[in-house]
This record gives sequence, structure tokens and C-alpha cells, in this order.
Amino acid sequence: MDDLQAVAVPETGVLLEMYRRMLRIRRFDERAVDRHGKGEIPGPMHTSIGQEATAVGACLAVNEDDYMTGTHRSHGHPIAKGVGLDALMAELMGKGSGVCGGKGGSMHLADFSVGSLGESGIVASAMPVAVGAALSAQIRGSGQVVICFFGDGAVNEGAFHESLNLAAVWHLPVIFVCENNGYGITTPVDAASAVPVVADRAAAYAMPGVRLDGQDVLAVYGSVREAAERARRGEGPSLIEAMTYRFREHSEMGSNFSFGPYRSDEEIAEWLERDPLVLFRTAVLEAGLIPAVELDEIETEVDAEAAAAVKFARRSDFPPPEQAYVGLYLDERREPASLELDYA
Repeated sequence: MDDLQAVAVPETGVLLEMYRRMLRIRRFDERAVDRHGKGEIPGPMHTSIGQEATAVGACLAVNEDDYMTGTHRSHGHPIAKGVGLDALMAELMGKGSGVCGGKGGSMHLADFSVGSLGESGIVASAMPVAVGAALSAQIRGSGQVVICFFGDGAVNEGAFHESLNLAAVWHLPVIFVCENNGYGITTPVDAASAVPVVADRAAAYAMPGVRLDGQDVLAVYGSVREAAERARRGEGPSLIEAMTYRFREHSEMGSNFSFGPYRSDEEIAEWLERDPLVLFRTAVLEAGLIPAVELDEIETEVDAEAAAAVKFARRSDFPPPEQAYVGLYLDERREPASLELDYA
């Protein structure tokens, strides 16, 4: 993001929304870490602190009715797609007012109203879901595309290969976005993959593949926008590898838990210098695109929104026992539609 002249800069409204959504992810996760440490959020929790630009750049590059699937590092994706903070924080706390009625928790968030189809603690498991959603869009002729987020740890799972292959064979409108933060928990990418550059794998499935700076929200936005236009033209899927970094540990699992010194202090310090929020704010101010006062106002508003989300979640009730099976089964049987499919 050093030279804004080198990229196509979107209109001011989009720039402001980029900053707002990246801040919403950051402030939400900071509040969630605090509540988790106080025992109000149960189980492991994976934050997106440091990775905000990839999620926001990708989601703002598509339409509100387009689809998205995420990962176990799950809070950033639905926020980037437009989900409100109140219901997300309530879900993390297991409350009935949560996006999934308190049944999903941190790793299983979904909100169909903005196209967020769901996330899962099982690595790569949302990739076939994304392909299925893309097939649905193709059959219906809706013109919708699907963003499929996954991490570098997913690229050696069978679901990765199966999903990319089928999407390519059927020319499905999927944008596969790899959030490569360098580690599968503590294992470096090049220690687990014979082909450590994930974008290079696109050639095996006859689709475009690009590696870019995942800390640069404008770079992600431009690349995903191009991939979405290609998909809407019926030219099939794309693979985008966004190089990013998580500033915290793999997961929050309590104050006595540590993964050990698998990352050097120097490496962490170098990435902290590339905080996507700081990079964006500095770039737009130096280019004279947005007055500082407008960015300051967004920061104040988002701080208040995140604080209100915690209050909302804490005031909410846990779901009653009789709601335990609601939503787990189809309430009525429906005959499948008769469809004539052409995959040529």
C-alpha cells in the first residue's frame, strides 16, 4: 500500500467502509479476548487480529447477496460480510440472541441474511459447501459468486483438491481465498508442503492463481473484484493467496496455555510493523483521500459499537432447553425440483 497510484482506488464511501469493517473486526476480537479471559466465552477461540485486510478486501469486492464461507478463525469473515456485532458476541457467549441461537459458538457462525453460509472447526470442511453454493448459483442463473476462505493448513486436505477440481471442471463461480498466515498452528508452511506457494497449485486445476499482500486491503479488493467479474462471465473459479499474519497465538485457550517459541521475536516485530489498519490509515491520509477527522469519527463509533455488543450479549438469556433441537432437522419434507443439468 506504499503507492496508491499503482492501484485502482475505489470511491471514498468504499474506503471509509473498509476502515470501518477492519476496525470492527479488530475491536470485536479485542473485546472477545477480554471476555474469554474472564470466562464468559467458553472453549477455544481464534482471533483475526492482524488478518483484517484480507477478509474485508475480499468481502467488499463482491455484492451483499453473494455468498461466503469461512474457517475456524471465524469472527472476521462474517463481520467483513456485514453481520452485526451484537448477535455475533451473543453467539460467542452461547446466548439465545446469537446468530445461531447460541448453538454454534465461536467456530460455527452463520448469517444467511448477508450470505454468510457458515464456518467450521474442521479444517477445509467449508470448501465443499462453497462449491455447492456456487453450483446452486450456476443452476439458478442468479449471477452470484462465492468467496471461500481457508487457511494454509487446509491446502493438504483432500477437500481442498476435490473442491478446486470440481469447481474447475464445472466452471463454477467460486473465488478461493487462502489466508496464508505462515503457520498451521505451529508448523511452518514450507515444513508441511512440497509446494509452499499455494497460488502455484492453481495450475493443476487450470484456473488463475495469484499471490498478493494480504495486509493491503486495496490489493485484496482489486484482485477479488477481478476474480468475481471473471466468475460472473462464466469463466470459472480463481485461487488467491493472501500473505497475512496473526498477531496473537493460534487460539485463546486460557492464561496457562502456550504453544512455545515457534516464532521469533524479530519475525513478530516485522509483521507488527505491517498492521493493516495502520497501513491503510497512513496511506489514505498521505494521499489526501480522507480527512483524519472522518477516520477518527469511525474509530469512536466502532469503539462504542464493540462495547455495546458486549453489554447486549451479557444481558441476553441462554437458550431454553426446549430449543435444543430446533434448527437441527428439516421441519417438513420437500420434493426435490426436477432439473436438467448441463456441465459442458
